[in-house]
Amino acid sequence: MDESDEQLAAHLAPALALLAAVGETGHVTRAAELLGIPQPTASRRLAALSDLVGAPLVLPAGRGIRLTRAGRTLAAASARALSTVTGAAREVREEIDPDSGRIVLGFLHLLGRTLVPSLIRGFRERHPRARFSLAQGSRQDMLRNLHEGESDLVFVAPMPLDDPDLDSRPLADQELVLSVPAAHRLARRERVRAAELAGEAQVALEHGYGLRQIIDDLCAAAGFEPLIAFECQESETMRGLVAAGLGVAILPRSQPGPRPATPGSGVVEIPLSPPVFRTIGVSWPAGDRLTPAARAFRDHVCSGVTDLGPGFRPAAS
Repeated sequence: MDESDEQLAAHLAPALALLAAVGETGHVTRAAELLGIPQPTASRRLAALSDLVGAPLVLPAGRGIRLTRAGRTLAAASARALSTVTGAAREVREEIDPDSGRIVLGFLHLLGRTLVPSLIRGFRERHPRARFSLAQGSRQDMLRNLHEGESDLVFVAPMPLDDPDLDSRPLADQELVLSVPAAHRLARRERVRAAELAGEAQVALEHGYGLRQIIDDLCAAAGFEPLIAFECQESETMRGLVAAGLGVAILPRSQPGPRPATPGSGVVEIPLSPPVFRTIGVSWPAGDRLTPAARAFRDHVCSGVTDLGPGFRPAAS
């Protein structure tokens, strides 16, 4: 049975460099020298390729050789293919270099304001040529991307501690507070218990977001099911709905400081009693399969850096 085009290409692939070199030099000996192989080996490979193709690829021409029409076609294609592979090899080297490599980092939307920029800034002070591709989404999306190899590391909360395919390390704690409209009955309170939210219309993130899981668990522990009036995909929309008087929301504190308020937004932030914190963790594939660049960034964020940005504190051990 004749070979398919794919099968023939698979047999030709190991000889691409030889075909390209012969096309460039017009001489078997020079091509062999260019590739660092013995001249008899190059000649045998060319003869084997001719047998494989079913037509001669080279013909004698004085002291050298000339390519046949079939040989010119394959040599030209080989040169194009090698150029593509060479470019890809260069890109891969740059990708994994710890000083200039690219790191694909996934994180929750709420972490993009201060935590992620602070960590990247600290890393690039030592690796100024490092490049980042940043992806945001829900906890569920971030963990799926990590499993599928689309991301190198992700920042999520809660951490996936029950996943044997991932390693995780706590990074920062972030306080959660109750955000209410300025005219709300609870707006002047110093603290609010979770149980007092029973029956209150709440604005929350969709299922699949880590913060939604935390809120559902908090309300369940207080003995009630939250009344979710609006489901969102990011925090700014949640705050806007709260400011419009459409509900209350449990969110990370937007600003540090003694007075729990968001100036000018029409939203008042009230600490919960007892205080509630969520732990932000960094997760990566188990088995140390990170590129050198991603490994260097992981080591940076796990090194106990103190510049986490406002609203965060180092995670409790």
